[in-house]
Amino acid sequence: MMGLAPILLKYLPLTLEMAAAGMLCALVLASLLAIIRVLRIPVLNGATLLFISFFRGTPLLVQLFLFYYGLPQVLAILTQVNGITATILGLTLHFSAYMAESIRAAIVGIDRSQTEAALSIGMTNAQLMRRIILPQATRVAVPTLMNYFIDMIKSTSLAFTLGVTELMGATQKEASGSFLYFEAFLVVAIIYWVVVETLSLLQRWLEKRLNKAFVR
Repeated sequence: MMGLAPILLKYLPLTLEMAAAGMLCALVLASLLAIIRVLRIPVLNGATLLFISFFRGTPLLVQLFLFYYGLPQVLAILTQVNGITATILGLTLHFSAYMAESIRAAIVGIDRSQTEAALSIGMTNAQLMRRIILPQATRVAVPTLMNYFIDMIKSTSLAFTLGVTELMGATQKEASGSFLYFEAFLVVAIIYWVVVETLSLLQRWLEKRLNKAFVR
C-alpha cells in the first residue's frame, strides 16, 4: 500500500491546480454576480438569478458532461476544449453560483449607516464598494469561501469522467492495473483527508487573523 502513495501523489499538483484555477475564476465571477444582485441592475439582475438557479439546481457531473460532451455538438469551436479546461469551466460556473449568494449576503449584512455616511461625504458607489463594503464583507465571507474551495478540491475527482488523469483518475488506473482496489482507494482517501485538514487549519488561522481587530 505504501508503494501506491508516491505514485498517486505525483497527480496531486494537477488536482490542486484545477481547484485553484476554478476558485480564482469563480471568485471573480461570483463577486460580479453578487454586485449585480445587490445593485439590482435591470436585465442583468434577472439573468443573474437565472444563472444562479440553473447552476445551483443541477448536479456538477451533469454540467461537466454538458460542457465536454454536449456543447461541442452545438458549437464546433468547443471541440478543441480538453478535459482539464472543461473541468475548470464547470467548477467555475457551478461554485460561482453558490459563492455569489454568500458574497451578496456578506455585503448586505454591512450596517446601512456606513453606506449612508460614505455617500453623504461624496463617495461614489464604486468607491463605497471598494473602500468600505468589500473589505468588511471579505472578513465575513472568507470562512464560507474556504469551505467552497475545500469542496472544489474534492469535486475535481469528477474530472476523471472526462478522461483527465488527476488524483482520482490515477487511482482508478492503478486500482484496475493492480487489482488493489481497497489499498488504492484507501490511500487516495487519506491524501484527500490530509489536504482538507491542512486547508481547515489555514481557514481557522485566517479567521483569527481577520477577526483580530474586532476582538476586545
